[in-house]
Amino acid sequence: MNDKQLIDVQEVAPAEVSEIDLYQRREKIYTRKIEGFFQRIRLYTGWPLLLGYFLLPWLSWDGRQAVWFDLPERKFHILGLVFWPQDFPLLAFMLIIAAFGLFAVTVFAGRVWCGYTCPQTVWTSVFMWIEQRFEGSRNQRMRLDKAPWSLEKVVRKILKHGGWLFMAFLTGMTFVGYFYPIRELLPDLLTLSAGQWGVLWTIFFTCATYINAGWMREQVCKYMCPYARFQSVMFDQDTLIVSYDPGRGEPRGSRKRDADHRAQGLGDCIDCNLCVQVCPTGIDIRNGLQYECIGCALCIDACNSVMDKMSYPRGLISYTSEHQLQGGKTHWLRPRMIGYVLVLTVMVSLFSYRVISRVPLEMTVIRDRNELYVTTMDGNIENIYTLNLVNMEQSMHEFEIVVTGIDGAEIIGDTLHTLDGGEVRSINLRVRVAPERLSRPSTEIEFTARATDRESLQVSSESRFMRPL
Repeated sequence: MNDKQLIDVQEVAPAEVSEIDLYQRREKIYTRKIEGFFQRIRLYTGWPLLLGYFLLPWLSWDGRQAVWFDLPERKFHILGLVFWPQDFPLLAFMLIIAAFGLFAVTVFAGRVWCGYTCPQTVWTSVFMWIEQRFEGSRNQRMRLDKAPWSLEKVVRKILKHGGWLFMAFLTGMTFVGYFYPIRELLPDLLTLSAGQWGVLWTIFFTCATYINAGWMREQVCKYMCPYARFQSVMFDQDTLIVSYDPGRGEPRGSRKRDADHRAQGLGDCIDCNLCVQVCPTGIDIRNGLQYECIGCALCIDACNSVMDKMSYPRGLISYTSEHQLQGGKTHWLRPRMIGYVLVLTVMVSLFSYRVISRVPLEMTVIRDRNELYVTTMDGNIENIYTLNLVNMEQSMHEFEIVVTGIDGAEIIGDTLHTLDGGEVRSINLRVRVAPERLSRPSTEIEFTARATDRESLQVSSESRFMRPL
């Protein structure tokens, strides 16, 4: 093929598509402070979470830390309950319930969890408040960053990062305090006498909080959090999302407050960009639903404040659904929503029943496999067992060991054992049976340990009794 036969092809890209640099440098987002109805809700949901997180380890319950995950002793104290590694299925069940709860909330109201109660959002809000206290408003921060270095700039930066580090240290120390008694951890850290693991984990979580909430912020929500990526599969046309009403707002443009914008052919949006300036992820909600939107409603409060000043109706940006934007009606009760509620109700009921009916006693039976049976001088048959008994309560109990399953079976050894709260004990015993009571080479038997002072506190475990072939 010669050059004359070649077709000249030109690569043409749509005007709205620009070249994307996957490794482009992050552009710092300067958020503007705004107040309003939804921000008060965020305040009322964020502060209880913060106070609960910081205060729970300092509360006492029955002479110990109210919430304490004692890893060396393999005990997990949560208020009045004590959980052991054997209770990990309950933890898995609880995580499944939490996941289904998140799915149900997402189907109903989108990423409202991210906007109001996600720890990343709550801690980022605190860090942004510290930043505003020491560096000023949005315009002041922008001017400060562009200004040459001076004593004032250095002092403001030091105060801001000092506040960030202090908040990050409190966060890291408190998190470690859930695993290391916090009443011992704080003085040990201050006197430099804490163990290396306590110091290392405190430093690690301090740095993680400082970086995530201070430097990365929106990048955690946009790139690191998987929830932003799969949320769209849970949305439908009746999901409440933060949306801009283009039918009412377009065409946008500036105008005087007392001007008749309809006569000028303009919509209600005055193109002030305030909704962009307050967005913590730096998006323009007027471009439609985007995965970066965390549903925090900052843009709603900002837009409503502008609508009030212009004497326009509120709701140009609001929580709404696609159906409602298209002139339809939002369907609150729909099959998917009903299904999630029913599944959650069943799962929470089962979990509650399992926790309420949980017996704080564990027993495992191990039969001696080195010696299947022993024939005594009088012809009786004996099997040797090891019982591992765990008293999961914090109080002392006396337990009686009984065996059933074979008539005339007799335990050789002490059948009464007193265990302190949280004690684990291995009990060696023999079970003796007359040979005429055994019709098969292997017979199923059951050991039961019951508290002598509380009949409801008992547990059973099965094993086998062997005789000669």
